[in-house]
Amino acid sequence: MGVSRRMFIRSAAVSTGTALLPPGRLSLVPEESRASVDYHDWDAVRNLFALEPGLVNAALFYLASNPRPIREAIERHRERLNANPLETVEAGAFGEGGENLCEAAVAAVARYIGADAGDIALTNSTTHGLAVAYQGLKLGPEDEILNTEHDHYVQLETVRLVSERTGAKRRKVRLFPGHDAGGATAADIIRRLRDAISPATRVLGVTWVSSANGLKMPLKPLADAVREINAKREPARRVKLLVDGVHGLGAAEQGVVATGVDIFVSGLHKWMLGPRGTGIVWARPEIWEQMSPVVVSFNSVELYNAWRESKPVPRPFHARYFGLGGFQAYEHIWAVPSAVRMHEAIGPKRVQERILALNGRLREALSRMPHVSLRTPLDPALTAGITTFEVEGQSPEESVHKLRQHGIVASTSPYTPTYVRLLFGLANSEADIDKSIAAVKALV
Repeated sequence: MGVSRRMFIRSAAVSTGTALLPPGRLSLVPEESRASVDYHDWDAVRNLFALEPGLVNAALFYLASNPRPIREAIERHRERLNANPLETVEAGAFGEGGENLCEAAVAAVARYIGADAGDIALTNSTTHGLAVAYQGLKLGPEDEILNTEHDHYVQLETVRLVSERTGAKRRKVRLFPGHDAGGATAADIIRRLRDAISPATRVLGVTWVSSANGLKMPLKPLADAVREINAKREPARRVKLLVDGVHGLGAAEQGVVATGVDIFVSGLHKWMLGPRGTGIVWARPEIWEQMSPVVVSFNSVELYNAWRESKPVPRPFHARYFGLGGFQAYEHIWAVPSAVRMHEAIGPKRVQERILALNGRLREALSRMPHVSLRTPLDPALTAGITTFEVEGQSPEESVHKLRQHGIVASTSPYTPTYVRLLFGLANSEADIDKSIAAVKALV
């Protein structure tokens, strides 16, 4: 007879004389903030952030400043954990039904991206998620991983590690001529990627929104193109479309699964405004079945029962086999639903429109400055919340330093070439945009 991880902990607690609270005595589901918020008022939304006054923070994509509902949820869970760690974790991480708060976190993200909760594995970051996905795929010397030249260091280095371990070949393709994404078009991007796929390609790894240049990948047309290629291939030779989505989730379209991608990886602590150290991997069920876990998951009763009863791991494999292993910062994981609920209260489409409006206002102004070279497309279909540019006669580092002297917190892109980055989200206002525009004008 199978046994749950929670039953195991319960029996251990009883054997050591620990008295467990009766069911229902330990309420783990936190109440939302009692302070009402008008989520249709952008001033009210901005007031939820505890940012340093006097600064225009145009770099919050780097790591989210958690708004008040998320901060309060984290603190409520932290108080429970500190008051009674064993029983709180027993219920919140290993419990059944509504008291399992890890499952509640997965369910909230699943609702947001339009997925089945059973197809999502929890991670602690995009970096962790990319390792779970790439290292879990079964690849060999006859296979190829295709990426773009504009992907983040973490994705490309993860692919290098996989290549060294498996012998799989790796190759990169450029999405536009030169280094300037400003003139990129969706049709040309799709053509370049489609033409780059070879008979050996088994994985096409792309970035939804590039932190190098702000370009947003047209995911659905790309997925359609990959599907056309796969229709002419045997199942074992089909291409899997893997997406690093961390700068799109919470800033671009909501229904990720509906785009037709195969594997989606993202942290939740950037544009989703979620707790730090949280992330997910979503994949189609048939892909999870073909993968191999890289860590021992604490999210699967089946794995625990198989070990305890000395039986083979049950097939088919599914997302829970790939979940987080070991004990975690549970107060952060359990607060994930608060971030999703905040986005839902505002309205994901309104969030996307707000981010496009703020950053579009910036890009239009920058495009008219003779001393500025905009490196991000003006086309709203190819952009989200990231704007990159260069100032004539200045290094990006020098420009960022001068902007800081004007009270603007900007950043540089850690790529070659390097650009200045300004990014505006729900914590920003039109006044922030105008102040930033004036500061860039002064960089002559």
